[in-house]
Amino acid sequence: MAGGCRCSALPAPRQGIMEEARRRLRQFDVGDKFSRLPLPRAAVLLPLMVRGDRLHLLLTVRSMQLRRSPGEVCFPGGKSEATDKDDVDTALREAKEEVGLQPEKVEVICRLMPGIDKMNNLVTPVVGFIEDTFQVTPNPDEVSEVFVVPLEYFVKPLNYKTFAYKTTSGYLTRIHCFTYDDQEHKRSFKIWGLTAHFAVFLALVIFGERPAFEVDYDLDNLISSSEDNFINLYASIYERKKSNL
Repeated sequence: MAGGCRCSALPAPRQGIMEEARRRLRQFDVGDKFSRLPLPRAAVLLPLMVRGDRLHLLLTVRSMQLRRSPGEVCFPGGKSEATDKDDVDTALREAKEEVGLQPEKVEVICRLMPGIDKMNNLVTPVVGFIEDTFQVTPNPDEVSEVFVVPLEYFVKPLNYKTFAYKTTSGYLTRIHCFTYDDQEHKRSFKIWGLTAHFAVFLALVIFGERPAFEVDYDLDNLISSSEDNFINLYASIYERKKSNL
């Protein structure tokens, strides 16, 4: 789905960075492979942009007025609605509602391996390029701040910790927690949970290098090991649901 990124007009270094990212991301595109799983659906947009010949990722801070996870860092996104054709539609609609990003201004590249949030929603990350000149117009009912982080930070962080976490279904996983000092906003942002999980996986896919911390993947077989991890997580939830019937 082509959008507002007219890459032929970009300087050569930026064009090369984006083309290499596209190539790697498309190898990990899951399409609608998991769309028939019997879980409520949601999707988030992972908006990539090039600034100063480096890839950056746009993130938001949830409004303090929201009932669920107020003040937490996340990607634009939310639950699927009946009018959405697919996960891409959901992610683009939510990004427009939350930060004023017009769908035609997003060059959608792929859908990556989904995750499952603490409400047992199946959350699909949709990756797309946006222009670095995009002027954010946050919806104050949903978003209090918007900021960008160099994608490289999610493999080579300056401030990072991790902790083990057991889901309600008994599945043991690793939670990444990054603290990013944003010079533009003159404050620090805490990025953790499923948002950090998606950001780390995105960085692993694009850079193809070992991070400065441990991850729950076989980095030599990232595609198969990420799918195995997801299937194990889903199986633990599904078994719990069946046992509660």
